[in-house]
Amino acid sequence: MASDKPVPCGPCNFDDFTIEAGSWCTNCEEGLCEDCENVHRKIKLLRNHKVISIEDYRKIENVSISLICEHHGENFEWFCQNHDKLLCMVCVTSNHKSCSGVISISAASKNAKQSTTLSYLEKELQGTLLNVQEFTKNRESATKEMEKQELMVKHIVFETRTKINSYLDKLQEKLLLKLRSISDNCKSKNKEFLQKLESKTEMLTKLMEQTLHLKQLSSDIQVFLGTCQVKKRIVGEINSLKTEIGATKDYELKVDIHSLIENFSKKVEDFGQIKVLESCTELEFRDYKIDQAQIEISVPASGILSNMKLQLIKTFQMKRENDFVIDVRGCVILPNTNLLMTNYSKQNQLVEYKYTGEHMRDIQVSALPFFIAVIDPNRIAVTYGDTAKFMEIRNTHSFRAEKEIRLPSKGYGVSHEDGRLYVKSGNSTIQVMDLSGKQLETLKLSSDSVLNITTSRDKIFYTDYKKNIVHCCRLNGEELWQVKRESVSHPYGVTVDHDRNVYVVGLVSNNLTIIQQDGKDSKTLLTESDGLFYPQAVDFDMDKRTLLICNKGGKVSMYKVV
Repeated sequence: MASDKPVPCGPCNFDDFTIEAGSWCTNCEEGLCEDCENVHRKIKLLRNHKVISIEDYRKIENVSISLICEHHGENFEWFCQNHDKLLCMVCVTSNHKSCSGVISISAASKNAKQSTTLSYLEKELQGTLLNVQEFTKNRESATKEMEKQELMVKHIVFETRTKINSYLDKLQEKLLLKLRSISDNCKSKNKEFLQKLESKTEMLTKLMEQTLHLKQLSSDIQVFLGTCQVKKRIVGEINSLKTEIGATKDYELKVDIHSLIENFSKKVEDFGQIKVLESCTELEFRDYKIDQAQIEISVPASGILSNMKLQLIKTFQMKRENDFVIDVRGCVILPNTNLLMTNYSKQNQLVEYKYTGEHMRDIQVSALPFFIAVIDPNRIAVTYGDTAKFMEIRNTHSFRAEKEIRLPSKGYGVSHEDGRLYVKSGNSTIQVMDLSGKQLETLKLSSDSVLNITTSRDKIFYTDYKKNIVHCCRLNGEELWQVKRESVSHPYGVTVDHDRNVYVVGLVSNNLTIIQQDGKDSKTLLTESDGLFYPQAVDFDMDKRTLLICNKGGKVSMYKVV
């Protein structure tokens, strides 16, 4: 947000006068009052300076543009076309003496407002903003979906609890009905025995009365006879009673609760488990710059490539130690501008060169290095072709192995995109894994004669060296297009530029071909007459807009894409 603080006039402030400025010189980077602005316009050296109103200055006040070299503290005065870098005088004399493309800032900035770079920047900013807005809507929608899912889970929990309660109620009712039936049966048997005892009590009471009357009122003969008869009857009743007592049971009611129910509170510690199923979003970063260019430019497809040219920066031959054969299969321009090549020969070495072509060192690795890909400024990925079923992540400064990642089969081409490694490994497959080595998915290819791959944002590009076909597919493996050109024989190394135009070297045809990002047009950029002889490796550096091309035998060429 622009500040409301008054902007002082620079020249007046220098003379210790505080006067509010009414305009701003973008070249001098200071405010001017009305009088100083008039003086400023009269001075010949200052007439071409850009003077704007303070209101316009407020719009760019917070745009941070440094005019000073952060390494030497001097003003930027030069621009190196070879390295695409702003330079102060110290930079020129210390690091860019041999660069042929050093021009003045004024020459480099001529017509900057109409430059393609600024146009691309504006489109990239607009496109990125649209992407952010789309991503915001997507995440807001995802949050609402999560809230719906939360309610659904709650409903399932409550519904399950209700079902469990209902089922337990039914089991309880069933058990209590059975209890009542068994209890009634036991009580019925006791009641029946009580009735028999009551009958015997009544009978025995009568016998006691009769015996007493017999004793009081009858003769001795009658008493004797009566006693014998009653005794016989009593013996029978006693035996009957003993039999009844022997058959009578005591009942004790108990209950055995089902083990699952009895242990429910002990063994069931959770009502359930809440699971989070993670999956990759379907968010796709759309390249609005390319999309808009296709809409706005209504010219034949061939017109996009017709003006593309390569400007030779440097060419040199890699040195041979002890006459060992050089076999370059992969190459990259490192973030520090050094060049790194694989030497797929007996020496198990990566070879590092300076951007100027000076040999720096040979780096011993675990096996014959086949391919390399830059992950970030501090790490690279290295595969080992036919010699190993693993790949390594190595530090770009010490080149020590930081991690070994096992592969299902031999590993060939490798590329890094958004925290994922894409490795040609296995029968007609690309293995997708994160930087920890965790397998994420396997993409099926249409051919097994594929060694080299590269990625760019949301696409994968790979070459089929037997069928002479260049393929383009989405990151999920869905093929978008394929191109076969008679002029390209044995397509091998492949790379892409800012606009996702594809550069392919033909190993047998000895050429470099560019294929338009939609696969609809192509153009041969270099041939054998330009020094290409069995070219196998190619890399495009986005920052420097530079192509690195390596022949099988170690001849290295660098070109500026203009």
